[in-house]
Amino acid sequence: MNDCCDHTEKTKDIPSATTGPVPVGVKSFRIPSMDCPVEENDIRRVLEPIQGIRSLNFQLVARTLAIDAPDDALQAAVAAIGQAGYKMQPFATAAAGDGAHGTHDDHDGHDHEHDHGSVPSGLPRLVAALVLAGVAEAIGFFAPEGLPWTLAGMAVALVAIYLAGLEVYQKGLTALFKRRLNINALMTVAVTGAFLIGQWPEAAMVMALYSIAELIEAMAVDRARNAIKGLMALAPEDADMRQPGGSWQTVALNDVPLGATVRVRPGGRIPLDGTVTAGASAVNQAPVTGESLPVDKAVGDSVFGGTINETGELELTVTAAAQDSTLARIIHAVEQAQGKRAPTQTMIDRFAAVYTPTVFVMALAVALLTPLLLDWTWLEALYKALVLLVIACPCALVVSTPVTVVSGLATAARRGILIKGGTYLEEARRLKAVALDKTGTLTQGTPSLVDWQAWGDADRGQIGQVAARLADRSDHPVSKAISQGLADSLPAGAAAVQAFGAVAGRGVQGSIDGSSYVLGNHRLMEERGQCSPALEAVLAVHEAQGRTVTLLAGAQGVLGFFAVADTIRDSSREAVAELKALGVVPVMLTGDNTATARAIAAQAGIDDVRGNLLPEDKLTAIRQLQTQYGPTGMTGDGINDAPALAQADIGFAMGGAGTDIAIEAADVVIMNDSLQRIAETIRLSRRTHAVLWQNISLALGIKAVFFVLAVFGSATMWMAVFADMGASLLVVANGLRLLRR
Repeated sequence: MNDCCDHTEKTKDIPSATTGPVPVGVKSFRIPSMDCPVEENDIRRVLEPIQGIRSLNFQLVARTLAIDAPDDALQAAVAAIGQAGYKMQPFATAAAGDGAHGTHDDHDGHDHEHDHGSVPSGLPRLVAALVLAGVAEAIGFFAPEGLPWTLAGMAVALVAIYLAGLEVYQKGLTALFKRRLNINALMTVAVTGAFLIGQWPEAAMVMALYSIAELIEAMAVDRARNAIKGLMALAPEDADMRQPGGSWQTVALNDVPLGATVRVRPGGRIPLDGTVTAGASAVNQAPVTGESLPVDKAVGDSVFGGTINETGELELTVTAAAQDSTLARIIHAVEQAQGKRAPTQTMIDRFAAVYTPTVFVMALAVALLTPLLLDWTWLEALYKALVLLVIACPCALVVSTPVTVVSGLATAARRGILIKGGTYLEEARRLKAVALDKTGTLTQGTPSLVDWQAWGDADRGQIGQVAARLADRSDHPVSKAISQGLADSLPAGAAAVQAFGAVAGRGVQGSIDGSSYVLGNHRLMEERGQCSPALEAVLAVHEAQGRTVTLLAGAQGVLGFFAVADTIRDSSREAVAELKALGVVPVMLTGDNTATARAIAAQAGIDDVRGNLLPEDKLTAIRQLQTQYGPTGMTGDGINDAPALAQADIGFAMGGAGTDIAIEAADVVIMNDSLQRIAETIRLSRRTHAVLWQNISLALGIKAVFFVLAVFGSATMWMAVFADMGASLLVVANGLRLLRR
């Protein structure tokens, strides 16, 4: 990578901005050669001494940096980054020419157009350098001895080095002056040293091979990043929008306001998130949720931008602007996730920070001490030291982790699994238990009213009206089921409920026509002392059937009860079975009564059930599970799940049915609400971990073999370049295998 082996000591971090649009006063720049985390560290280190910088927001996938700073500090920052060898383009300029085929500053410092299959513009120059290096080798091997041929060979070698390595030299000298050891500095010293000791054919060939290998590596790494960028092409660039007069006009996506009506023809892509207002169709939601089968959509249903309308024409009201659509938020979240360091990456960076200087010192020792201790000639010792310098760069180690992690994140996103960082991708494999919320997670989350009765001598009609008015004010799924089931009982033009409020984890309360009522669960009635043996017996019958019973009570006692049933999701049984097959213990945590919870758990195949839990009880339960089993995940969709999601080692939120608070608190968002994606995430994590350690073993193994050959055998600089760049290409290719899963 560009300067990707610069591993001098890290300075303290400058705060990074989080998510959201770029605020006023923040300047954004595109840095073509910033494509790995080590370069981010290099820029942070350069900017550390500058006072006044409020925050930095790095987006390595887009190769952009947003700087929040006053004008004087901003100018100093731009100058410092430029002096460090990084070209910067103002974001507006970069964006103008950065469509699907943006420029990329490859590893030798030259720009190449990555046109998805076209030949990079720098490749002919590098091929010419390789041909000239071959000519220099031929002159050195076949030409007769003599000064003219030697000078001719040196001249050809110099031209080859110039074509292939001018930028390498520029960056290498800058790094050496700043006392930094990166790949450009090491190659500068190695090639210069080889040329000076008379190995000019080899110096030219090494530089040409190095630059070509770096270009190939850059193109391979871009494959992983383009997997995410490909999501951006899912949404169309324009939409058919209804005009005030009723006609239709095609307008740019960014010009479509909230509340506008857009039309989507069969076979077209839905441009923006919205709610269907006319028509019916089957919609392929695979680009967003990963679902393999189309989903039927009709009036009132929500649709995602970027999904495909397959059968009928739809009209929909836009509910989110282009920059706030579900697809845009997925892309933004994955880009943010790629900027977060995975644990293995942090470990490798620490190792590389020691490895490179250590090998550099060993190379100096070989050059200076072996002629004295082992009776080597000075030229022989110096050549072996130069070979060690080429081996000293841990590029293969450094590049293997981000490529593998980005590939894993991209694969998950394609499957409707939004993982918010490499840390969670790596750590999911460690989970020993997963806590599952019941309503909306294991079950459909859309219960229906199956039975209700007035209690005692209460008037059934009046009880139905009171319960309907209270339930109509609540967003809880059980309340919605009661409201829908009692819709005929809701009087038209009824006065608003007064003093309405939620009773956390228990129900709602309010005043109607001067009388106070509560509509809540069994626990609330027990706390109010309004339960009786006769009522308990009736409730037990319903709860044994897995029904959730909500009771209406006034100051004098219980007035009626309402039995609601929620059916288990089709995927829940398979999901629980898959978790068990992976050695993960499924546990149900729910605020519902224990009898109902056990009935649902039995259908799902869950043995450990914990009911009657308030939000703080779920938090305590997660801590208990962490003590009992070890790393624990939590899956939920409601506000009451947010504390437990935050406490869990990894929180999974249901992206379709989940609340914004739950999704924000979670580490992984499952876009299609399928619990089977939890087991899939764990399997992907295990595969990612295996590939990471395959790459580490491969890179270190190749380095170790060539290190021994360089010191005690007959390794040449050619072999050293193949060892270094070959290992890099191998680990990149191995990491990209995750994209094919």
